[in-house]
Amino acid sequence: MDRDVSERRVVVGVDGSPSSYEALRWGVRYAGLVGGTVEAVAAWELPGLQGWSGPAVDMDVDEEDARQRMRQELADVLGADEAGAVTARLAHGNAAEVLLRAAEGAEVLVVGRRGRGGFARALLGSVSQHVSHHASCPVVIVRAKES
Repeated sequence: MDRDVSERRVVVGVDGSPSSYEALRWGVRYAGLVGGTVEAVAAWELPGLQGWSGPAVDMDVDEEDARQRMRQELADVLGADEAGAVTARLAHGNAAEVLLRAAEGAEVLVVGRRGRGGFARALLGSVSQHVSHHASCPVVIVRAKES
């Protein structure tokens, strides 16, 4: 995928969590300040399939329906006008890897921090932690607002 390196592209990971909504809002504000564009990226994969050799399962995912839901989610979070200026991308694969690929050549990668406690975080890692260590651009990690 060829991209104009002079474009100030802000890539935001969205996953339906409150922290990803805050990351999206942050990314839109930042892009407005620097004259950039926003690309919202959502990744999907069927859990537990990597390295698993069980019986075949129906993996028919309606990507068009998922894209429509993503567009609606962007409009719900940002409002229709702001959401119209955001490029929405839905990609199959591991979330961290999808975001790292999408962020190549970007001004910044913005992700939410979902935060798990203690031992679960040590075992599972997190997308925000992974991309912060491996991204080729600066990474901003945004927390959800406290209720």
